[in-house]
Order: sequence, then structure tokens, then C-alpha cells
Amino acid sequence: MSFSTEERGNPNTLNYRVYFKNSDGKYISPFHDIPMYADEDQIIFHMVVEVPRWTNAKMEIATKDPLNPIKQDVKKGNLRYVANVFPHKGYIWNYGAIPQTWEDPGHTDCDTGCCGDNDPIDVCEIGSKVCSRGDVIKVKVLGVLAMIDEGETDWKVIAINTDDPEAKDFNDITDVQRLKPGYLEATVDWFRRYKVPDGKPENKFAFNGEFKDKEFAIKTIKSTHEFWKALFSKQTNAGELNCKNTCVSEAGSAFCLSPEEAKAIVEKTSPCGNTGLIPDSVDKWFYYEK
Repeated sequence: MSFSTEERGNPNTLNYRVYFKNSDGKYISPFHDIPMYADEDQIIFHMVVEVPRWTNAKMEIATKDPLNPIKQDVKKGNLRYVANVFPHKGYIWNYGAIPQTWEDPGHTDCDTGCCGDNDPIDVCEIGSKVCSRGDVIKVKVLGVLAMIDEGETDWKVIAINTDDPEAKDFNDITDVQRLKPGYLEATVDWFRRYKVPDGKPENKFAFNGEFKDKEFAIKTIKSTHEFWKALFSKQTNAGELNCKNTCVSEAGSAFCLSPEEAKAIVEKTSPCGNTGLIPDSVDKWFYYEK
């Protein structure tokens, strides 16, 4: 199973989008149409890369837009970039999401005491390769961090690309602690402080900021998959989420898009054009005492 992307609009501007296609050339939703598992028997998951390592643009699957393309987050009409909070330059992993998962804002997690954040579950991929925006990679899950973001549960799965030359050496969170010393501590530090330059307080964590192991992480992912399935059975109100898809729902259902309808959605957007300028402020460093 392979996937490709099509850029539309102007990079670094408000109209930029990244749409997805499957191997048949059909437009698909990366939120709904890409299977959660790349290999269920081996417990290997798909990951949609939203943000390549070392970059600053806060890109994300647009859960409320038709076909759920990747777009840049916007705050008060301006594109969002994460600050370089010393010593971290941009995102310190390939960052993205596992498709066909959803952190239900109507469900209070028994471990964190907080509701979900209304998004697919997030992934920090720690392999050596810097991925590209829109890559769909296969990952081995190693553990998970429970961040509390403004009162919402925001799980951060730690995983490694199965194509990474060192992937065979990583099988649980303890292997990350042993083979990449300091990386998990840097991960907690990054998530704790990345919103401070925007005037927000430091984020907090469940479990005293400790990472839970592979077994716990897989259980958490599976639970978010069940929440996602509840959307499609209409056991849960989708709210503003756009659940239209071209591969999952049966023909005639409220969520089913025909290939022609999907193509029309993309063609309404602008072709890929000139790249906009990135503000100089994105390259500045932010310092503050922990």
C-alpha cells in the first residue's frame, strides 16, 4: 500500500494545502482512509508526517476540512510557527499522527482525569532520517507520554520508522533511554516549554512526566481507534469534524465521497504556486530560565 501527496496553493501562506492520494490515484483523507495498521500481525502502525524534524511551521491534519488535507495552523489570522526554545531548534523529531484514531473530547481518561483534545493521536518519530511533509511511514511504537494541554489529554506516542537502520534495536521505551540518552528528557522539556514564547504557561503531564511503556502505548492507541470507529457508527457526535472519506464508508452513506466529488474539492483550490516568505522571527531563539 502506497500513498502520494499533491500540494495546492502557495507554501508558507494561508491557502497552502497538502492533499493525499492512494496507489490508485484516488484522493483520500489521511485522517480516515489510511489504515491505522500497516501490519496488524506485527503491530506496525501507519504514521502521517505533518512536521519534518528541525522545522518550525506548525502543520497539522485539518480535521474540520473536506478530505482533511495538511495545512498550517493559524492563530489570530497569522500562520503559526513554534519558537526555538533554547536549546531546541524547531521540532526535535518527525512529528505527525496515526490515522483512524481520535482523542474524544467527550471522554474523560481514567489515567489522566482529562478529556481528549479532539485530534488524531500524535506521534514523535525518533529515527535518523528527516522525513518530508506528507510522508506516510510505518512505525514501531515504543512508548507514550501523557501531556495535559490546557486541561485536555494530549498523548504523545514515541515510535521509530521501521525502515530506520537501528529500528531492530528499539523494542520498548527502555531502549530509547539506553540507546539515545537524553532524548526522552529533551522531549519532556520541549513539550513543557514550547508554548511559553506565546505567553502561555508551561504544559503539565500525567504520571509525573514519566513515559509509559510499549504495552501501555498500544492499548492507548487502540482505545483512540475505538473512539474513531464510534464516529462512523454515529455513536458519537462528530461536531465540526469532517468525516467525509472515499474508501471507508459504504456508498450512499452520509460520510461517503465519490472520487468525482473528492476531485472537485481539490480542483476548487489553487494550483501550487510561488512560496511565501517565512518571517525573520522564526529563526530567532527564545531563552528563559527553567
